[in-house]
Amino acid sequence: MHVELAIIVAKTAILLLGGSITYYALRAYRRTGNRSLRALGIGFGIVTVGAAIGGVSHQFIGADLAVGIAIDSALTALGFAVIVYSLYVE
Repeated sequence: MHVELAIIVAKTAILLLGGSITYYALRAYRRTGNRSLRALGIGFGIVTVGAAIGGVSHQFIGADLAVGIAIDSALTALGFAVIVYSLYVE
């Protein structure tokens, strides 16, 4: 039970912090029109959504923990790829 509580706390922190980063990056994009900020916001949004979906799939849907980890990992990798792309966009 302690491990599940730790996962819930960590996923909640990721959702709040990742959501904040996404919000501020997209807000900066709207203010400046800089495409790299848009890509950065999208990348962090994907990472954040991946963590949320991974946690929800295990805690609420009842999917195997490995499925949740796989979803989280795949979307984290995709999000990081978008973040890397944002560093090269001019």
